[in-house]
Amino acid sequence: MRASESWRLRRLTLEALLRLCAARLLVRFVPLRRWRDRLGTVVATDRIAALPPADPQAIAEARRLALHVERAATRLPFATKCLPRAIALARMLQARDQSYCLRIATRPAHERGDRDDLHAWVEIGGAKVIGDLPGTWVVILNLLD
Repeated sequence: MRASESWRLRRLTLEALLRLCAARLLVRFVPLRRWRDRLGTVVATDRIAALPPADPQAIAEARRLALHVERAATRLPFATKCLPRAIALARMLQARDQSYCLRIATRPAHERGDRDDLHAWVEIGGAKVIGDLPGTWVVILNLLD
C-alpha cells in the first residue's frame, strides 16, 4: 500500500473516531427530539419498503465507511453502542451526499429481557451497512436522508 493511501485510510478512521465521540455525547446528554431531525426525516416503515434498491457501488462505499466506524470504536477508551455508531456513519454518509435510512427498533415484548432490547442500524437501499444484529426487531423510528 502506498503511503498516500495509508494516510487516506487513517484520515477516514480519525473522522469516524471524532464523529463517534460527538455521537456518544449527543446520545448521552441531548434528548432525541432535539437532534433527530438533523439525521433525516421521520418516515413510515411502509415508505421505506417502497424505495428502490440502491446502487451496489453506494452500498459498497457505505460498508467501507462502516468499517472505519467499527475500527474507530475499538480504539476508543470507552464503549460505544449501536446508536452512536449508526449516528457516526450517518453523519459520514451525509458529508458525502449519500442517502441512507437510520432505523431504531426494539425487540418484541415476548423477547425482551436479558439482552439489549433496543437497537439501531443504518440501511442503504434495504441493505444493512452497520448494526446487522440477528433477531426480531420492531422498528419504532425511521430517519430517511
